[in-house]
Amino acid sequence: MRVLLAEDDDGVAGALTEALYDNGHLPARVLRGEDVLARHRQADLLLLDLGLPDLDGLEVLRKLRAVSALPVVVLTARGDERSVVRGLRLGADDYLVKPVRLAELLARIEAVSRRATAPAAPASRVVRVGDVEVDLDARRVTVGGAEVRLTAKEFEVLAALAARAGTAVSRQQLMDEVWGDAFLAVSRSLDVHLTQVRAKLGRPEVLTTIRGFGYRFGD
Repeated sequence: MRVLLAEDDDGVAGALTEALYDNGHLPARVLRGEDVLARHRQADLLLLDLGLPDLDGLEVLRKLRAVSALPVVVLTARGDERSVVRGLRLGADDYLVKPVRLAELLARIEAVSRRATAPAAPASRVVRVGDVEVDLDARRVTVGGAEVRLTAKEFEVLAALAARAGTAVSRQQLMDEVWGDAFLAVSRSLDVHLTQVRAKLGRPEVLTTIRGFGYRFGD
């Protein structure tokens, strides 16, 4: 996998580049946010530090998401809740705080990659709840006939629920399916993405929280 590494610290970048290469990936390191925006089409995944010298990493992520669905794993020393929530809301597929164990980082990169390259199902599946329509294969959501733009991760959370419409789905199941492994998933990430989905749909009644268990899409 071609991994674009945006990291301005030479020591950290060197260690990450070596580890990625040793595990079968093809890393390419850039120093600046502008380089990310110029070269993202040449990568299969972006490993993004937020402390870049020219642009804040969150601004890079915002600009990238306007033009690309490239999988993004944020790897930063910025671990305050506000930054984590903003990063996830702006479309990061995962958010890791330095220092991170190498094995965990590689596992998360692989999990994000698997989700991004998973083949679509052969048959069209469309789920309707009220005036909310979720096309699971076209990855398209409409409300009242108007298309709603979700990030890749927001759609995956909604799709996991829509595929079981009317059925209660546990938090564990959602994190396993959307993040690849509930152990690797951050519980707060699920909450942030569900909040975003509810806000974008504008139909809070179609997503029910089942206290102490999980969530349900539709009745």
